[in-house]
Amino acid sequence: MKSLDWVVLGGYFFVMVGIGVFAKSRVETVADFFTARGRIPWWLSGISHHMSGYSAIMFVTFAAVAYNDGVTVYFWWPLTIGLGVGVGAFLFAPRWNRLRAKHGVNSPLAYLAVRYNLPTQQVLAYSGALLKVVDIAAKWVAIAVLLQGFADIPLGWGIAITGVCTMFYMAFGGLWADVLTDFGQFIIQAVAGFAMLFAVLAHLGGFTSLFTFWGDLPEGHSDPVNGSITTGLIIAFLFVKTFEYNGGMWNLAQRYMAAPTGSRAKKSALLSSFLWLVWPFILFVPMIAAPLIVPGLEGGEGAYIALAKELLPTGIIGLVLAGFFSHTMAMVASDSNVITAVITRDLAPVIVKKVRYFTQAQQLLFARITTVAFVTVSMTIALTADPKGFIMTVVVSIFAATMGPISIPLMLGLLPWFKRVGPTAALVSWAGGLTVWAILYWGVEDASQTVTVSSPLVTSLVLYLVIGLLKPEGTPDRAAIVDSLDDDPSDAEREELERKFLADPVLIPGQSTVGAGERPGVPN
Repeated sequence: MKSLDWVVLGGYFFVMVGIGVFAKSRVETVADFFTARGRIPWWLSGISHHMSGYSAIMFVTFAAVAYNDGVTVYFWWPLTIGLGVGVGAFLFAPRWNRLRAKHGVNSPLAYLAVRYNLPTQQVLAYSGALLKVVDIAAKWVAIAVLLQGFADIPLGWGIAITGVCTMFYMAFGGLWADVLTDFGQFIIQAVAGFAMLFAVLAHLGGFTSLFTFWGDLPEGHSDPVNGSITTGLIIAFLFVKTFEYNGGMWNLAQRYMAAPTGSRAKKSALLSSFLWLVWPFILFVPMIAAPLIVPGLEGGEGAYIALAKELLPTGIIGLVLAGFFSHTMAMVASDSNVITAVITRDLAPVIVKKVRYFTQAQQLLFARITTVAFVTVSMTIALTADPKGFIMTVVVSIFAATMGPISIPLMLGLLPWFKRVGPTAALVSWAGGLTVWAILYWGVEDASQTVTVSSPLVTSLVLYLVIGLLKPEGTPDRAAIVDSLDDDPSDAEREELERKFLADPVLIPGQSTVGAGERPGVPN
């Protein structure tokens, strides 16, 4: 990297810190910190939802898949997400928003104490939080690998630099800092992505090479299914990503909750779906064409780095690296915010009784402290992990494979068709899916990726439906919270609810006040 590249990268970090300081002025309560009180425009919510699905993993591990196997990476990853988010625009996005608008929910898991019971909420919260810590650690490793490849900075320093910067602006600005960072990331990624695309096409012979270079690729690289990617794995990912990107990955539920209304949350989801179907393909074209420009790379993880060094001018390389940082920092910030919400609103009040009596100011301070602690733990795991193979293991064999069991009770619990399904089905579904995953992951040495990803999901889904049918546990409270999500509140209702929730957040439908120190779903 040249001096101009370092100037661009340093400027990026300065802007990130500035965003955190600016966003702090918009955060007065814990509701502002976690959901922005529904004041984020639908288009910004949609862009943020889309960009929160990216990290440096795309430019390391997925770049390797594109380099080694070709266009199948598009069908395996962004296509499944785009289709899944499109379905969720109609099923899930408006209902997430109405949880906030009607019940003052600041955490995606808060409603579970009423929808099922407190034990169900707690096991889903703990298992999901543990999974997120490992997932974020993989993202720190990915960005550190890129920083080492571009600037020869040791992995440990790369993790520390990005982690501390993220910790700073996120602790100050909450969700507002996160979505504003996502928007900045969107702009940076657009400039850097098109710069790389144009550089690759120019090297290959001009714009027309976009339609002709496919025939020059290694055998199978232009096929939708190739290498280790199978049709079964693509189908499995379609189901997993439908749950994951519509709220199973909790931070993305927050994007819908932060939109002004349920109908606008639907528009946010449709925008995100469109972006997932179009934009990643543009980003992947250079990675797919990389074997023609930088052949013979071992493993392929350094394909994007090699392309940038080969084709991009000084200054643009710094912008590309800033984009990598932006991807990872924005995604980690998003995860940190929602995990902090879960800890602050769902876990800590059960463990420490004093937390139930916190004022708004104390809750906000506690949320910021929790953000710093969570990022620190994830950085520690990243610093002690072996980077070789760690990222792909986490992304596919751990995160994708366990997302189904954790998200099925959470997601299907929102829908009216399952409102008679109770805590027994939810807990057995969760436990059964994770048990199958553990057996496959530790007990079956030759289990394929397709089997490892799909089996836990299918097990959880079947158990949830069958037990829910054989042992219905519907109650008036459970039915009420699901039925309340069918439509948006009126403007007058929304203003009244906001005043009430600012005074003391309420999560239980039909309960007009909560006594001093009490919190819904938390035993006194």
